[in-house]
Order: sequence, then structure tokens, then C-alpha cells
Amino acid sequence: MMTEKTSLVFNIILWQLPLLLLLSCHDLNLAYAAGGKWDLLMSNIGISAMHMQLLNNDRVIMYDRTDFGASNISLPNGKCRNNPKDLALKVDCTAHSVEYDVSTNSIRPLMVQTDVWCSSGSATSDGTLVQTGGFNDGRSMVRTFKPCSTCDWQEIGTGLIQGRWYSANQILPDGRQIIIGGRDAFNYEFYPKTASTNKVFSLPFIQQTNVPKEENNLYPFVFLNVDGNLFIFANNRAILLDYKTNTIVKTYPQIPGGDPRNYPSTGSAVLLPLKNLQAQTIQAEILVCGGAPIGSYLKAARANTFAGALNTCGRITITDPIPQWTMETMPLPRTMGDMVILPNGNVLIVNGAAAGTAGWGIARNPILSPVIYRPDNPSSSRFEVQNPNAIPRVYHSTAVLLRDGRVLVGGSNPNELYNFTRVLFPTDLSLEAFSPSYLDSNSTNLRPHIISPDSHKKIKYGQHVNIRFTLSGSLLNTNLIKVTMVAPGFNTHSNTMNQRMLVLSSEKVKKTGKFTYQISSIFPNSGNLAPPGYYMLFVVNQDIPSEGIWIKIQ
Repeated sequence: MMTEKTSLVFNIILWQLPLLLLLSCHDLNLAYAAGGKWDLLMSNIGISAMHMQLLNNDRVIMYDRTDFGASNISLPNGKCRNNPKDLALKVDCTAHSVEYDVSTNSIRPLMVQTDVWCSSGSATSDGTLVQTGGFNDGRSMVRTFKPCSTCDWQEIGTGLIQGRWYSANQILPDGRQIIIGGRDAFNYEFYPKTASTNKVFSLPFIQQTNVPKEENNLYPFVFLNVDGNLFIFANNRAILLDYKTNTIVKTYPQIPGGDPRNYPSTGSAVLLPLKNLQAQTIQAEILVCGGAPIGSYLKAARANTFAGALNTCGRITITDPIPQWTMETMPLPRTMGDMVILPNGNVLIVNGAAAGTAGWGIARNPILSPVIYRPDNPSSSRFEVQNPNAIPRVYHSTAVLLRDGRVLVGGSNPNELYNFTRVLFPTDLSLEAFSPSYLDSNSTNLRPHIISPDSHKKIKYGQHVNIRFTLSGSLLNTNLIKVTMVAPGFNTHSNTMNQRMLVLSSEKVKKTGKFTYQISSIFPNSGNLAPPGYYMLFVVNQDIPSEGIWIKIQ
């Protein structure tokens, strides 16, 4: 008789067999280093983690949706919610949002009143999570969550002028956030609003990139450029928007091949680490990876035909006078992947599938192996396949960086309700951590430990700060030390909003004791480079990061 464990292993082999056949045609001698380690943190957090945000108290807010039945975790103190638009339950006494405490590996149920499904958000300059939009009664809602051990969601009715579903948010240099696009929302607006911004601003680009019956422009990729304008990528092309004057200041070439990269084709994108921050000209590069060929969503949804996912990445320096895409090939094709910037500046690509698209039950062949992308390596040796996990994470999966350098991974629910049986990919309620190889025990002697400044230090733009750290049992190569700061992003649907890394300009490392060192770093001089708020600060030695500390730039 086949046990549950052997059944799982057998299914994994079946899911991966098409990939193994595909990969046998390629030379992957350098790509398959198979590093990293997976740990199951919790088998059941009560909800499926469709949305994630790390806050500056080292707790992660997660939520799914409020309208598809009872979750596996009850609301506290006998609370219940009247929910007339629920597909399965009109009075719901279960939670659809939880707070995960990293230090204790524990969960606290939270209460959301309106539907947060497929919404967007960002952590503001004071550390509050501001979440915008959703489905049905949640489309025009703004909700806030302050980082404290007893706090819960607060809802602001009609905080948005335009209903937002599948939109994207970005923190601006002045601390406001801009909310762009969404289904049938071809415009943008701000939160909070002023007298002059208490309206929506038309953005025809979002409508122009909308494909009838398929869309492929939802959850646009939005990044704050170093000049203060916004890089917006939707479908297969991008613009640079001056949001203050509502003017397109640059139109970028279409990504080669012309295939869509946004929802539901669902690739992912990242702003690569910003460097040389004291230079007169600072470069900004965007990397867009994966997705699905044009027409894939309709083929899967209507004809049950699952096209192979894209295996290409496009990289473009958006600050170049005449920017052009450079294409690279991933070792594994992937749709619905999540891209997480690691403390050393590398990028983890995790989750997703090798065929189909986002949507209800229309993905096949889960990708169990993450990939590390090393942006500074020669183009022929940037990708490295990592050790696989055992849990398929397809539609509605998430991943965020933690301060200790691990990547928190959860979610996966390609089903219209909570469904744990008789489906190809059951609703998943578990939570895992992926530990990149820099956390291996053989790297202990290379790992710095920050001893000052204290965590949560407030730092001004352009300030010089002495960072003291220890390094035991290893000779220090001062040329291989760097200081990085990472803004924690809001992750959902393969889009990590506001994720941002800066490599600080620093002076030469000084030895101040037997195992103690000091490096003087200069913080960014404007909100164009680093919007105000909380960042994780790391000292990195030979690609091995310290545990981070929180700093607040203002």
C-alpha cells in the first residue's frame, strides 16, 4: 500500500518529470549547485498566506480572503463577522488574517471586516502597514495595521476614490503612497490625500496594455527611479512617469519576444541593488523574469491546454539615455515565481509552475527548486539552482525576506474555496523557511555580527554612521566588506511592492579590537533613493551577511 509520504514523493516525481526531460537538453553543469535548506515552520497557520508583509517588530502580517468559507483558525473572544457576500458562509467566526511572530514561531489571529482578496499595500514611513482595495465590499477600502503585540486591523471606509482590485502600490519620496491600476482602473491615486490630490489621475498606458478577455496588465510592476519618477511595467512594455505632472517622460522598448509578464501570465520583477550612491549619475536596473506566452490564460481556462511557462529574463538599465533590454535564459521556466532580494544583493526566485498561468486550477508542473540569480556575475554564470522543497506552491503563494537572512515562504491556493481534497493542488496552510547557503554552519566564521548602532536607530538623509561589528575566527579582507539596506516589501501574486536594496558608500574598514571592526557608511541623501521608513541594515562579508538590524531613515 502506498503511504502518504511515498504518495507525495511519487507525485513530486510526476510533476517534475517534464522538467527533467526538458533540462536534459541543456548543459547545466554550473547551474546545479543545489544549495540552501528548507525547514517546515508550521504545518497549519489557519489561513493560506496569499499576501505577506514583514513589519519592523519582526512580525509578518498575512491574509487571504474573507468570502470563501471558514478558515482553520477562530477569531478570538467569540468574535464573528456578518458576511452576506461570502460564497460559502454568511456568518463567519474564523480569521482570514494572522500575525506571525518570527521569534516565537507562533500565530495570532486578526480580524478584517471587508474582503482583502487580491489587494495591495505597503509599510509607511512610521512602520504602519497600509493596505488598499480588494474584492466586493473591500474594493474602495483602506485598512491600516500598526506594529504592536495587541493591535488589529483598522478599516477606513471609502479611503479610495476608485475601486482597486489587482493594483500596485509604491511609497513616494515624501512618504505618501501611490496606488496604480487594477481591474478596470486605468488611473492612479494617492494615499493619504490632500486637497490637490483628492481625485484620480488618468493613465491611458494601463488601458493600452490591457488585452481583451486576458488582461495581462494587472498588478503592474512599479519602481521608484533614482530621479524620483516611476518606472511602470505592464504586459510587455514600460514607461517612466512623472506622477506629479502626470506626464510620460520616457517610453521603453517592448521586451523582446513580446510575451506578457504581468497577471495572469504572471512573471515577476525586481529593482536590482542601487550602488555608487554618492556618484553624480546613479544607475538603476530592472530585472523581469518568467511569465507565460500570449494566449496562455485563455488556452488553459477554456481548452484545458497548458502552455509552457517562459524561461527568459529581461534586464534593462532604465537610467540609460537609450535603454535596451538584454535577455537571459533561466535554467527553469517559471510562471508565478516570487523574486526576493537577499542581503548580499543576490536575488532568490522561488515558487511557481512550469506550465499554465495564474487563475483557478490552470497551472501545471510546480517548480520545487528555487534559483539564485547573481547580478554581478558574468552573464553565463548568474543562475544557480537550489535544493527543492516538497510542497508545491503555485497560485497565491508568497515569499518575503526576514531579518535573519531566511526567506519566509507560504501560501498556494489555486482553488475557488478552501479545498483540501480531490483537487490537483489542495489549499496549503503551511509556512516554510528557505535558508540560503550563506546560513550554512561552515560560514559561521565569516559571518559578521553588528554591535552598534542599536536596532531602530533613526538616521537622517546623508548622515555618516559608524557601524561596529565583530568577526571571529577569520581574517578580514577589507575589500570584500559592504553595508546594505533593504526595504521590506509587500508580496502578493508574484509582485513584491516597495522591495528595494541600497549598497551604502563606505570608507575603509578599521580594526578596533581583536575581533572588532568599524566601517563608516554614508546613508542616501534623498527620498528619491530611499523613501522614508524602516529598512533592514546588514554588514556583508564575502557574500555572507550578518543578521540585520532595523534602522529608520527620515
